[in-house]
Amino acid sequence: MAKNISIGEAELEIMKVLWSRQEPVTTADINAAVADKGWKRTTISTFLGRLAEKGAVVCEKKGNSYLYSPLITKSEYRRAQTQSLITSLYEGSVKDLAVSLFSEQTLSEEDVRELMAFLSEKED
Repeated sequence: MAKNISIGEAELEIMKVLWSRQEPVTTADINAAVADKGWKRTTISTFLGRLAEKGAVVCEKKGNSYLYSPLITKSEYRRAQTQSLITSLYEGSVKDLAVSLFSEQTLSEEDVRELMAFLSEKED
């Protein structure tokens, strides 16, 4: 499992761009992908610097450009965050998390069907 890297909401937006690409991207590529946020290039560079310090991205200089790639996968990050949530809020109990989701009615009938199908596959 990937180490639990703390990524803020804005940094997560940057990571989503990196995860969606099959190759390293430039700051300009990221800027175009998050243009709706209204962030300046310097802001994006700050986020990328923080992510690099945290070990979430790697930066490579190629010519006059810097190329960024994720060092953790989306699924690794999700697993680490889910485990952290279960540990911190539910005292390690996946059952309590599931009960909370069901009791708060945050799961649709389709969600429940998909979960039941998933769990029945795991039993085989």
